[in-house]
Amino acid sequence: MLQVLPEKVTVAAKELKKHFVTYPDFPKKGINFWDVFALFRKREAFDLLNDMLSGYAELFQNKVDVVVGIESRGFLIGTLLANLLNCAFVPIRKKGKLPGKTKEVSYTIEYGMDVMEIQEESIKSGQQVLIIDDCLATGGTICAAFELVKKLGANVLDCVVIYNIPELDEKKDVIECVTTLCK
Repeated sequence: MLQVLPEKVTVAAKELKKHFVTYPDFPKKGINFWDVFALFRKREAFDLLNDMLSGYAELFQNKVDVVVGIESRGFLIGTLLANLLNCAFVPIRKKGKLPGKTKEVSYTIEYGMDVMEIQEESIKSGQQVLIIDDCLATGGTICAAFELVKKLGANVLDCVVIYNIPELDEKKDVIECVTTLCK
């Protein structure tokens, strides 16, 4: 986790917060869903997102081999980050959605259990990796992604999310290991 973010990140993040949309009781009662897709609907918000990611990417120039994005909103944000870093992008998907040989891990999410997979040949041992997702809810998803990348022998430089859902307190031990861009 990065302790200090560049000013470019914090300035963009402050403005970006104004564009988030939340939906109460989705996908089930008691869950407040933060819709990152709202950031793609307005050009101003999309530009702020890109500025924020650009500032973050400056910290890792020429240090990253692969950006890993977590299904599915992490794909959109992850490809933007990989482009800024001029490196590869690799998806982590829910079980059964990737062809070829995969590694998998089970994990707990805010409304049940799930399984994620990564293609075995997608990351080579020793590669330098950033993991990105849209939000940190319980921490189960990002911890599972970290475990999958480590199973392939890669080094995780950072796990980053755009925002953190503060209502979910069970992730206190995870939050210390994740960089949150919109604080």
